[in-house]
Amino acid sequence: MVQDDGFDPDDAEIVRHVVAGDSNAFEGLVKKYGNFILAIVKKHVPIDQIEDTAQDVFLRVYRSLPTYKGDNAFKHWLSVVAVRTCHDFWRTHYRSREIPVSSFSEHHQAWLEAALSETSTELFRQKGLQREAREILDGVLGRLSAGDRMAVELVYLEGHSVKEAAKLLGWTATNVKVRLFRSRRKLHDLLTARTTDRRGDL
Repeated sequence: MVQDDGFDPDDAEIVRHVVAGDSNAFEGLVKKYGNFILAIVKKHVPIDQIEDTAQDVFLRVYRSLPTYKGDNAFKHWLSVVAVRTCHDFWRTHYRSREIPVSSFSEHHQAWLEAALSETSTELFRQKGLQREAREILDGVLGRLSAGDRMAVELVYLEGHSVKEAAKLLGWTATNVKVRLFRSRRKLHDLLTARTTDRRGDL
């Protein structure tokens, strides 16, 4: 197993024990990185699914430890497993939240229109961190596919670059860009439909 500066010697020792068949040694990694994994998971899944999803992450980590060769920092490797587990959560459990844009208040619709018109990813991300924005985005994100949702969250809400998001998800940068474009277009379409409905009511 190759070590790099990102692989703590203590972690390396634990991994060696686990791979050798000492499953009890894995508890050391769980204690050390439990909060790190939870911090990632809670950004992507419903609150009532955080614990179960985090457990799924560590189960995957345990099963995949023999494949870790130290080519990347250990924490980065863990974050990749966590993000892909969250993606799989939505692929398995995704249910479209049929929340029409018309159910949003006028104030919420104005916010969403402003967010979609922003050309600055940083401004979009700052809006996304607001509590009010989170409520709105939870609704509209439910209209996207599992993959599109993860791309939007990683880039627009967490501030990852397209390249970083691609590495975390195991996709090409082009794939991420296409998904982001498609997602923004779909959200615009939702707003356009809402505007049309409002005009029809006049």
